[in-house]
Amino acid sequence: MTARFYRLFGPFALIGAFLCTPPAHADLVLDQVIVDLESDKPARGDIEISNVGTERMYVLIEPFEILNPGLENEQRVPLDKPSVSKLFVSPQRVILDPDQRSLIRIVAIGERPEVDRIFRVMVRPVVGELQSENDALKVLVGYDALVLLRADRETGGITWDRSKEGILVLRNESNSAREFFEGTQCDERGEQCVTLPAKRLYPGQKFDFILPYSTPVTFQTALGDRVETRIFADQPDSD
Repeated sequence: MTARFYRLFGPFALIGAFLCTPPAHADLVLDQVIVDLESDKPARGDIEISNVGTERMYVLIEPFEILNPGLENEQRVPLDKPSVSKLFVSPQRVILDPDQRSLIRIVAIGERPEVDRIFRVMVRPVVGELQSENDALKVLVGYDALVLLRADRETGGITWDRSKEGILVLRNESNSAREFFEGTQCDERGEQCVTLPAKRLYPGQKFDFILPYSTPVTFQTALGDRVETRIFADQPDSD
């Protein structure tokens, strides 16, 4: 898993009972938290999960489709029927002994969509009964893995403008999600450089980056495994 993925996605803590708060310990480990089912590759992928702790672990795996991803009206729809959802995730329950590993298989069913479909696979330990009669707090770490089912054929591209002073507007007018990361802008002397936030733009979405200078902006952009450097100067352009 690359560093850019860690900036956008991370583990979450699950609290099982209450008293004092010890640090969350990630006994459950995933080898990746993004599965990109690119159009030029087989529509399947695996996530390897490991128990690096000292106790047996019961893991629940819950797939969801994400509607309106990244927006205020985002919805998580549970995937109860693979024949309808077009995504098969197996298994959905795993028992892991210490140092044991297992694979989660993710397979797209049927034809690819015309526009990316976005899914999440929540992988989380299930809190068991506490061993002590005293009140205690059990903090477990789970993951919300991202699955992108890419469109059959990419169309459209990224457009942008800097017509408003101090703002770079990026628009994804394609049918496939793009990631922007390692964004930088420096002053006129090439000094006092600032880092811009990483952002994933899903099809049809836009984002306004606030800029401190009027100089060009450099981003790394990614579509699946394809990564390129883009420079956004003072004149609009498009892919």
